[in-house]
Amino acid sequence: MSALLEVERLAVCRDRRTLLTIPSLAIAPGETLAVIGPNGAGKSTLLLALANVLYPTEGEIRFRSQAIGPGDDLAYRRRIALVLQDPLLFDGSVAENVAAGLRFRHLPAVEVAQQVDQWLERLGITHLKHRPARKLSGGEAQRVSLARAFALKPEVLLLDEPFHSLDAPMRARLLEDLHSLLRAVSPYTTTVFVTHDLDEALRLGDRAAVLIGGRLRQVGTPQVVFTAPADPDVAAFVGVETILAGKVIGVQDGLLIVEAHRHLLESVGDVQVGGQVYCCLRPEDVTLWEIDASDDSSPGGDVLQHSSARNRLNGAVRSLTPQGPLMRVALDLDCGFPLAALITRASAQQMGLKPGLRLQAAFKASAVHLIPHLMS
Repeated sequence: MSALLEVERLAVCRDRRTLLTIPSLAIAPGETLAVIGPNGAGKSTLLLALANVLYPTEGEIRFRSQAIGPGDDLAYRRRIALVLQDPLLFDGSVAENVAAGLRFRHLPAVEVAQQVDQWLERLGITHLKHRPARKLSGGEAQRVSLARAFALKPEVLLLDEPFHSLDAPMRARLLEDLHSLLRAVSPYTTTVFVTHDLDEALRLGDRAAVLIGGRLRQVGTPQVVFTAPADPDVAAFVGVETILAGKVIGVQDGLLIVEAHRHLLESVGDVQVGGQVYCCLRPEDVTLWEIDASDDSSPGGDVLQHSSARNRLNGAVRSLTPQGPLMRVALDLDCGFPLAALITRASAQQMGLKPGLRLQAAFKASAVHLIPHLMS
């Protein structure tokens, strides 16, 4: 299937500074692409370029194989809809705001009324139909903005952090509703939405494009980006807290043996013996065990009998940090590098965790993601 939107050799510069560089990016018809990255990564710049609001310094953007530019503003914009972080609603009722784009396109009044009622209902705001748009809450205003965009039946829907200003309960409800709506309109609408929130990308995106420092670092399904980041910067952004430089020194029982910080780790992967790698480990993949005082074995001993983990390391608790229902446990390992683990608060309380307590950290070989790299 040919791409609906294509980006080739794109560069956006301002004041002699390059804000965004994308060698190539293709977006398929009907897909939802999540553009993720930290603040200042160039996400909104890309979205505004796709909206033909911000013109590239180099390269081109193609819609249905035709390059778009300053001369194509009106024709192209009639086929897209843009929803910004802060809803742009004008004076008038909710219904008048949702109808604005349809009336601009000179649709018959009956059809406009039908579309307005349909999308008010689908966004759950029918009861707000006659309310002045200026008297809405943030969540209500964003739903009106989305209804106005969906009512246009755009070929391309561009969303710039639509949940940015919402509180957690409102965000959760709108996220669920938007997930259903995007699946419903995918036969005729392709969506690109910007977010720095990984949960949103995992929930809504068919694929994720990672921007860091104005450069496109990785494109793939959210699950692949999350579990197999392409470089250490992407790994750190998606929540990998332990990133160790190492070297593959052998293969045993079908697993790679990696030396990192003078310690041997077992991992799965496709790296040649002698290859330099980064070992990436997510905190939720680490299991903590109390050490039997009579058997405080040194790191690198036999695998725990009550665990299938191939790797185990001893160390002491450095700090405990609550993270919602979980507890982040920072460890100083005996082998010389720090390690983070996420466990439930109930487990932390049951184990009596406190700074200085010695524990054993265990993790499976499959939990260690290897990123090959060249030594400078």
